[in-house]
Amino acid sequence: MIAVVVLTHNRCELLRRCVEDVLLRTSEKTREIVIWDNGSQDGTREYLDLVTDARIRVVHSPDNVGMNAYARAFALTDQDYLVELDDDVVEAPERWDETLLEAFLRLPEIGYLAASLVDDPNDSASRYIKYLREERNAYSRREVNGVAILEGPTGGSCTMTSRELYERVGGFKQNTKFVYWREDAAYVKDLKRLGFGSAVLEELSVWHAGAPYYSKPPAAKGEFHEHNAKVYARKNRIKKLILAIPFAGMLNERFRIFDPPDTYRPPDFGRSWE
Repeated sequence: MIAVVVLTHNRCELLRRCVEDVLLRTSEKTREIVIWDNGSQDGTREYLDLVTDARIRVVHSPDNVGMNAYARAFALTDQDYLVELDDDVVEAPERWDETLLEAFLRLPEIGYLAASLVDDPNDSASRYIKYLREERNAYSRREVNGVAILEGPTGGSCTMTSRELYERVGGFKQNTKFVYWREDAAYVKDLKRLGFGSAVLEELSVWHAGAPYYSKPPAAKGEFHEHNAKVYARKNRIKKLILAIPFAGMLNERFRIFDPPDTYRPPDFGRSWE
């Protein structure tokens, strides 16, 4: 039924919690788990060698291929439903995978369904989602076939799709320029071209422990965010010029031709790893 893929790199302590408090809390519907170790050198290999769950297959990559490993890891699986799971998702309810699957099957127009993230002030993802929800009104709440969802930006922290859709869009892409990048955003765009949306499942929450507060960020992640910040800065400048034209702001607010300039500034999460 379900195959789960986890990528990890030098975050052994977070990975241990992900295995024990998330992966081992899955139901019998999860039949394959691939943990792809991106060349870790912090004891991750030694820890994974001790994991005995028969469903878990460990791949030790000699190099850090980053998010590009998703495509390679899912190619090793055979199940009909696929879950991306971050190694810093450190707590989830018992049988969370079953909850996600049951909801996914009742949402025929949704091709990418994510668990909600617990509101953690030290987690970068949940802080940004809170900003999108409260300041940008980026989510629309709907109830479909008895399932409450929030339609809007959907990341891959703990997210399900189907193999049928995955194969139709050509799977997760690989990036030749960046090791760390937003493969989930690219996948959502591909799904939209087929007429499928993405959403967050309101009834299922998991704890995502991201940001420097919990672990040292890899250099590749910093390089990507630096590049992205420059791209967004250019886009924001152009948007502000357009919105300065008389009536442009009013028209954009009415027809939502483009999203307003992003004003989010990441907080200083601290560095507990130092």
